[in-house]
Amino acid sequence: MSDANTYQPPKVWKWEAENGGTWASTNRPIAGPTHDKPLPVGKHPLQLYSLATPNGQKATIMLEELLALGESGAEYDAHLIKIGDGDQFGSGFVEINPNSKIPTLVDHSTPTPTRVFESGAILLYLAEKFGQLLPQEPKARTESLSWLFWQIGSAPYLGGGFGHFYSYAPEKMEYPIDRFTMEVKRQLDVLDRHLADNTFLAGEAYSIADIATWPWYGGLVRNALYDAAEFLDAASYENVVRWAEEIWQRPAVRRGRIVNRTWGEPEEQLHERHDASDFETRTQDKLAPPDEQD
Repeated sequence: MSDANTYQPPKVWKWEAENGGTWASTNRPIAGPTHDKPLPVGKHPLQLYSLATPNGQKATIMLEELLALGESGAEYDAHLIKIGDGDQFGSGFVEINPNSKIPTLVDHSTPTPTRVFESGAILLYLAEKFGQLLPQEPKARTESLSWLFWQIGSAPYLGGGFGHFYSYAPEKMEYPIDRFTMEVKRQLDVLDRHLADNTFLAGEAYSIADIATWPWYGGLVRNALYDAAEFLDAASYENVVRWAEEIWQRPAVRRGRIVNRTWGEPEEQLHERHDASDFETRTQDKLAPPDEQD
């Protein structure tokens, strides 16, 4: 264990230098835009501004699932927001999301455009708009929403906690890695015990709870997140692995996962999506990976 007395917090913290790590240049203690940059608007009523981090995947998987269910009104344009370049701090993006995080959705089918920010809010908005992927029976609906909000409250420990200190921090530190590894394994155990008796999170019906949770915890056990499956002994969570692989077999999930993706193998990238045919005609360049904490 490192010496606990090597750092003493000042009486009043001041932002005097970047804090190091992969994404230090995008971190700051103030909100608001840093530059003028209007957002593009495509041809469909639903305009998504995102990147294929786990939170970004939630929105694109949801939209692809709605289209697979025959909801033609779910056609969308997905515009790439390069968070490593600071696109989220452009004036146009901050106007639709004062928190400067992806994903953000604008629905132009309403009398005045409706902005929706935060990934969980986007899932709930789309589920209610189209009457899909959220059970109508009160008990099942409540169960789905409970797991949706479980994911929203739990994932920061996985991303900003475990993911940051395990993958992105400028140096490995025993205390935070131990602290957040313990919590992530507890969360995996919560899921594993629940999925022992349930096909999906809300029971037998696939819902927005699964769509929200799969990119994070499904990605983790499938070793698609932080390259940490072995470290976490992910294979021991057999029910989570079963659930993750079952969802991975859904064509809409495979499509949604690659939208706004700019890293990995070329066939796993679709930088922007403006039409269903884009999945067949894409040719992409391989770029640097983004921060999967967003």
